[in-house]
Parts: sequence; C-alpha cells; structure tokens
Amino acid sequence: MADFFNMSGYAIFVWPAYIVSALVLTGLALSIWRRGRSLGKRLDRVSGKEKRG
Repeated sequence: MADFFNMSGYAIFVWPAYIVSALVLTGLALSIWRRGRSLGKRLDRVSGKEKRG
C-alpha cells in the first residue's frame, strides 16, 4: 500500500495534480450551481412568479 501512495517516487508530482484537479472541478461545480440558482431567480422575477406581499 505504501508503494501505491509513493508512486515509485513520483508522488511529489502526482498527488498535488490530483488535489488541484479536484479543487478545480469542485469550483466549477459550485460555480455552475450558483449560476443556475441565480438564473432561476431571475427567470422567476421576469416571468412574474415572485412572491407579492
């Protein structure tokens, strides 16, 4: 198992690449989610579905 995590001496390059990739993909997913919510709220406002009180 230690050999897997060491990756034949290339772990210093591989693990940071995995971490950066995971962070970028998480950031993109959050950005898409936030943008979708924002556009949904805008669509509700434009189409007259906002709450009136």
